[in-house]
Amino acid sequence: MKLTLSSSPHQHVRRTTDQVMRWVLYAMVPGIIAQVIFFGWGVIIQMLLAAITALVTEATIVALRKREIGQALGDYSAIVTGLLLAVSLPPFLPWWMTVLGTWFAIAIVKQLYGGLGFNLFNPAMAAYVMLLISFPAAMSGWLPPSSLALHDISFGDAVSVIFTGFSQAGYDLTQLRAGADGFTMATPLDYVKTQLSQGYTYTEALSHPLFGQGITEAAGAGWGWVAIAYLAGGLVLLQQRIISWHIPVSLIAGVAITATFLQLINGDLYGSALFHWTNGAVLFGAFFIATDPVSASTTPKGRLVFGAAIGFWIVIIRTFGGYPDAIAFAVVIMNMAVPLIDYYTQPRVYGQRAKQKQREGDA
Repeated sequence: MKLTLSSSPHQHVRRTTDQVMRWVLYAMVPGIIAQVIFFGWGVIIQMLLAAITALVTEATIVALRKREIGQALGDYSAIVTGLLLAVSLPPFLPWWMTVLGTWFAIAIVKQLYGGLGFNLFNPAMAAYVMLLISFPAAMSGWLPPSSLALHDISFGDAVSVIFTGFSQAGYDLTQLRAGADGFTMATPLDYVKTQLSQGYTYTEALSHPLFGQGITEAAGAGWGWVAIAYLAGGLVLLQQRIISWHIPVSLIAGVAITATFLQLINGDLYGSALFHWTNGAVLFGAFFIATDPVSASTTPKGRLVFGAAIGFWIVIIRTFGGYPDAIAFAVVIMNMAVPLIDYYTQPRVYGQRAKQKQREGDA
């Protein structure tokens, strides 16, 4: 028997879990292609590692519980969790960290709570937080976009770096992270945060070749296109009513309002809304992460609060915290608040007010 999900009481679009998960996978394709173009074959290798680990872990635990393995794997929830985590990781993260993170997402965050439908936290983001706290140096090891990279990295190089730590030519990850100018390059969020800490202004930080020119000035090279690709996939999910608009729109708006407020206070110190939207994983998180039907709020008003609060925390943590990209932390924080949000945003039962007035009149 398959679990059936519906988008909302007013849409009457009912789909089984496997149909919903397949649509999520289809919608991720544009973003994945963009990531491979700009950041190399390591993205694909990480996806394969995560997908295999997720399926094996899920099958093992389901078998230990004496449940049907085919049914558990057939809903695609395990593979979606693995792939959501994989595309969030640096493409050349050591293989065992990817395996460990995926195992943690499935075995601890999902299955320990009882499996699909019972997990309190978003499995992919909880695993990301675990990896980031445990291995901060490795989790910051993003390579520069291919257009700014000093070394060309083939598929064989990607395999070699992930499994041995060195390319086929003997370069380690630090050497491969060098840009065309020979200096080690950081992500746009890392770079801006470092520049601000050294006394440079936000505008001066954006003058680096890592960023675009003109209307794309705030978008990091490659990162902006990846964000747009995931936005396109997210719009497909909205059009197909796989997700509702409440969380993505409120999250994006929450980022914009918080970032704009800070920039009005000091434009030399705080980034614009466009900067936050096009760098890191804001748009990916808005459509593919925060909309997880299990760990997100379930009421229409609650989803608006949930999404807006995530947007707020993203900007606050990026600006004042120690982690430049804060999607995972923001989502996990708000996952903990979901029961409280749902409690105070339950829709009024039809006829409840009339009955209350009648009782008051009788009294």
